Order: sequence, then C-alpha cells, then structure tokens
Amino acid sequence: MFRRKLALAAVLLLSACSASPGATPTPAITTIRLPMGYIANVQYAPFYVAVDRGYFAAEGIKIDFDYKFETDGVKLVGAGELPFAVVSGEQVVLARAQSLPVKYVMQWYKKFPVAVISLSKSGINTPQDLKGKKIGLAGFFGATYVGWRAFLNANHLSESDVHEQEIGFTQVAALQNGTVDAVVGYTNNEPIVLAQSGYPVQVFAVSDAVDMVANGLLTNEKTIKENPQLIRGMVRALLKGIADTIKDPDAAMQISAKYVEGLKADDPIQKEVLLKTVELMQGGKPGESTATAWTNTQDALLSMGQVKNKMDVGTFYTNEFLP
Repeated sequence: MFRRKLALAAVLLLSACSASPGATPTPAITTIRLPMGYIANVQYAPFYVAVDRGYFAAEGIKIDFDYKFETDGVKLVGAGELPFAVVSGEQVVLARAQSLPVKYVMQWYKKFPVAVISLSKSGINTPQDLKGKKIGLAGFFGATYVGWRAFLNANHLSESDVHEQEIGFTQVAALQNGTVDAVVGYTNNEPIVLAQSGYPVQVFAVSDAVDMVANGLLTNEKTIKENPQLIRGMVRALLKGIADTIKDPDAAMQISAKYVEGLKADDPIQKEVLLKTVELMQGGKPGESTATAWTNTQDALLSMGQVKNKMDVGTFYTNEFLP
C-alpha cells in the first residue's frame, strides 16, 4: 500500500510540473510558402541564416521558398491565398491602386538596389553625361524601370534626353559588346560581374539620387486582423537573420551554400554580391520604412502614368510589427 501511494504521489508531482504556468509550450508549426520573386541566390542570405539557425522554427514557422517565376506573389497575397511575399516597394503601390488589400510590414533592403551602370572608359562621369546616349533596359516594367524613371526625374532629365533600348536581361553582354552606352541593373549584380571580368565600371545608384522603398515583406489585411502574431514572428526571425548576415558575412556565405544549388562558399563573385547586399541592408532602424520613401515611390509611378490617382501613403505600409 505504501508503494502504491508513493507511486501515485510521483505521478501527481509530474503532472503538476508539466502543468506549471511557467512552462513554455512548443509552438505549433505553420508552414509558409514564400514567393521570393527570383531564383535561389546568395542575396537571400538573411532568409537562409534565419532558417538554418532556427529563428523561424523558434517562432513556430517553417519556410517553403517559392522561386517560380510564374508565381505572382502580390496577387496571391492580395487574394488571401498566401500570407506573405517578398516584393519591392513599387509593387505595393501598384497593388493598392488596383484595390488589393496588401500592406508592407518590414523593409529588408534599406536602399533601393537599382543603378545606372556604364563602363569607366565610356566617359560617362555624371548623370548629365547620359544625354544622347543609348541606354539598355531589361524592359519597360518592374523595379529597374521605375528606378530609372525616378533617377531621371531626380537629375532633371527625361526619356527624350536619351535613346532607350529594350535588351532583356543581357545588361552585362550589352555593355561588353558596346551595344549600348549604359544599362539599368542592380548594384549588387551587374557591376560586380563586369568588374570581376575585367571591365571597370561607373555606377550611379538610384538611392543616391532619391529615397525609395526597396525589397521587403508583404502581407495582407486579413492576416493583420486574424494572425498578427504570425507577422511578428516572421519579422522577428528575418530581422535576426539580417543582423547575423551583416555581422558575419563569411558565416552567411557558408550557410547560403546549403540552400543555393551550385553555390560555392569561396566563390569570389558571389561573395562580393553578398557584401554589396549587406551594404543595401544597412542604415536607419532595422525593418522600418518611412512616409518620405513611400511618397517618392508613389510620385515616380504617378509621373510614369502607372498610377492615376494619389493615395494616402499610410495605406501602403505599417511599422507596427517591428520589435
């Protein structure tokens, strides 16, 4: 009888311990399909770091990276089919103009990554030197075109001052072959490839001319209303990944090699891409976007005719989910 009482007491004690109000329950896992808008690349190092070091898992989140080009993350989030997507700021303004209930909740790149690039030998030393020159554009759409138009406006230039040419995604070859005098691309891409290939370049970053909203995390009003904790968890985890990547790019490079097929941790070009990406992530309060940058982004789209009516910039974004 004594042993039975002792055993019963032990069971009750264990039950009391497991029900302790101070115990931290293991969060249920939510799988997030996350449209990235591009192929797997070292530029996504903060996401890989946050996954690899368990920051997302600690928030009860499992990330399923979606790199499919045909995936329109903005529309899927706007329709409530997905809770998040990685997008550039101008896409948010365009979506709101179409009455899609989306909202930007965290800025990943603190600087707009688009730039006008020419070879050093071209003699294009100032933006005004672009007058009369052939400019290669991937197309008359997307972040590069919006950035290009904002760059022209900020430097008191217009499209009539230059000769625009659609070249697809062949910016590097177009400059090397002399097809055009300058191209519009990304500061953490084409200039690095050209320089590493023996072609010194002149780079005019759009962010040096005008502050615009760059890449970040998009959600929708449904998720904001029904699952704000999920948003906070996503933001917390990604901010930790960004901080770690900035602090230790070498470790971030090693981790990225696990997630990007064919990436070697000692690849000099991709390491430079990562270092340039780190530069884009620095400045100001982590994750925060500003009304000024949103106003500039909307103004660029208004001047292009892609947005017809001016909207309240407060509908584009919120910083309420930042730590």
